[in-house]
Amino acid sequence: MILAAGVVPVSVLVPASSAAPAAPEAATCAPVQVQAPAGARIESVVAVDRPGGTVTFPSNPPFPTTPPVEGVPAYCEITVTLTHGSDHVKVTNLLPKEGWNQRFQALGGSAYAAGDVIGDASVKAVKAGYAAATTDAGVGPSPIDPAWALTSTGAIDQTLLKNFASRSPHELAVVGKAVTKAYYGRAAGYAYWNGCSTGGRQGYSEAQRYPDDFDGILAASAAINWDRWAPSAVWPAVVVNQEQHAPTSCELEAFNAAAIKACDTKDGVRDGVIAEPAKCGWAPESLIGQKVECYGEQVTVTASDARIVRRIWEGPKGLWYGLTRGTTFAGLLPTDPAHPAAPVGSPFVVGDAWVKYFLKQNPAFDTKTVRYADFVKLFLQSELRYNDVIGTDDPDLSAYRKSGGKLLAWHGLDDQLIPAQGSVDYRKRVERTVGGNVDSFYRLFLASGAVHCGPGAGPAPTDPLASLVTWVEQGKAPNTLPAATADGSTVRELCVYPKLPRYVGHGDPKVAESYRCA
Repeated sequence: MILAAGVVPVSVLVPASSAAPAAPEAATCAPVQVQAPAGARIESVVAVDRPGGTVTFPSNPPFPTTPPVEGVPAYCEITVTLTHGSDHVKVTNLLPKEGWNQRFQALGGSAYAAGDVIGDASVKAVKAGYAAATTDAGVGPSPIDPAWALTSTGAIDQTLLKNFASRSPHELAVVGKAVTKAYYGRAAGYAYWNGCSTGGRQGYSEAQRYPDDFDGILAASAAINWDRWAPSAVWPAVVVNQEQHAPTSCELEAFNAAAIKACDTKDGVRDGVIAEPAKCGWAPESLIGQKVECYGEQVTVTASDARIVRRIWEGPKGLWYGLTRGTTFAGLLPTDPAHPAAPVGSPFVVGDAWVKYFLKQNPAFDTKTVRYADFVKLFLQSELRYNDVIGTDDPDLSAYRKSGGKLLAWHGLDDQLIPAQGSVDYRKRVERTVGGNVDSFYRLFLASGAVHCGPGAGPAPTDPLASLVTWVEQGKAPNTLPAATADGSTVRELCVYPKLPRYVGHGDPKVAESYRCA
């Protein structure tokens, strides 16, 4: 089960014509003098020499082991600890001793972690020549356990919530750029944000709240509608528990396989990917009575199975989006590893924690007891109480446009955790609110078959940061993004919204030249 990836790959090869001039020789790795952001106080500044070479990372369950990064140059790690009274926020800066490209890159977080807690994205940024920085927002490293949300009396910790929602990404920008300038004796020529999932939400927050922080923002699979998405992440489990019936994982796979078979030629080629899943209307009831092979047994699809699948696909009607046809159920309705044939009624961990800590304010609350009527109350409570705090869906990006910044976003249409319809809805609202040529500063790319923060059956962007750098520094706005599947067997050029790749009718369907944007 994929929980949430931290950031998009950063193995950037910047075109020679946009490369910054040679950087000044780096200073000795030592604490630097920086001014605290408004409303904060600096508690400490600690500098550590890092030799580079091959950098390995500790295990971080339940995430898979992070592969080591080779060929990392020596760098200076400077950690600035801030406080707003009761918290302790760490801003960690990684500064290459040689080969600095005079760019600053801030790395976002995932789930309930505010920054690059795994560490590979920051190290890869250093390898690419960036002065990199990330923050823990004072909430700790766990992406799945927001124990920080509650004070000892059971109240919401407003200081840490504010940090996580919006304050710490801004302070990361302020402190990170100041440390970079103090260390090299010269300010970074350009500042970039790079994040996916929670990191994508943070990037949008910066564009909305602090439009002068970053010249370019890369935001992927963004949880921008957090106050509505987070409670909706438990919807599939609510359906299963309300109906008191759980289809086997094999049946769920059969429903998706049938939907893909019915809808995957909409882009002109049969490739096992639904190009526009939101437009696929295949009826799950058509599978009733069919037998499905499941771990050595024959299982018959029932009307109850079809009803549950339909309700999960429809989502909580009038409130938020459901999973799209063809998207795996295993993200929001995880299986028990000991009994893989049947989904358990346990909800996705991020939504589960949101209900427990932020809505019920009771870590012992059993979210599996939530029924349809309870869900509606929880959803409305979340929207009313938290939209202004962490909603991150303000469509007025006029200040970011005025700042000259560029926002590049992409979202996989098979995202199993955060429905891409939320990103499309936001983009449409920006167009209505801001008006004019929104593409001049904000471009969205949709990736058919891509999953949360990466490739799936379909390709995902291979190096969107390079496209953003070219846009910011050379003024060349990307009409397409190079994309590929994980094994590189399928290559595609993603199209700027609202266009999608369409097969031209001839040629190898696995190569980009066989498609056009339409």
